[in-house]
Amino acid sequence: MAIVAKRTVMTLYSDPMDPYSHQVRIVLAEKGVNVDIKNVRANEHNEDLMTINPYNSVPTLVDRDLILYEARIIMEYLDERFPHPPLLPVYPVARAEGRKLMYRIERDWYSLIKQIQTSKKADQVAEARKHLLESLISLEPIFADKPYFMSEEFSLIDCCISPILWRLSQYGIELPAKAKAIKQYAARVFARGSFQASLTEVEKELRAA
Repeated sequence: MAIVAKRTVMTLYSDPMDPYSHQVRIVLAEKGVNVDIKNVRANEHNEDLMTINPYNSVPTLVDRDLILYEARIIMEYLDERFPHPPLLPVYPVARAEGRKLMYRIERDWYSLIKQIQTSKKADQVAEARKHLLESLISLEPIFADKPYFMSEEFSLIDCCISPILWRLSQYGIELPAKAKAIKQYAARVFARGSFQASLTEVEKELRAA
């Protein structure tokens, strides 16, 4: 997969099913960055990746002599490297609030996803699913308030949230009818050209199934 665009060529080592890799692919598509995407399964031994990343982790971004890993580091670098369109606010206080929200999404939601995917105990998986669904539904008024998450403009926060919503069925979670605003938010983000361009073939199959 390659995201077609108009700027310098970068290389992204990306797992086609990994939500963190998906976050970065959305940002690359939003920015219109010409990127060569190399598909690598998470925790799969890859000689090329091992030579540049001691953790052999995805996503990993190569931009000339710069090598970055960890999704949030990569996303913030891309937002500064390609400032248009901006995906974080200009002012320091608002930027800090945005970073805090991304941190909370990581701690509150992605930790539950990890438990759902890795726990061998059915009760722990069920509990994680329950907590994730309840946490999403508790924010229904926030999803209803503005077109994007707490913002009039699409941001890095949406890049963190949307891969989760796209994968809810994979995690064994179904939004109830009362989660109308969350469903509308998801449909709005999923319809963006950048989101569609970011999807791998296996990710597309998640919604086609």
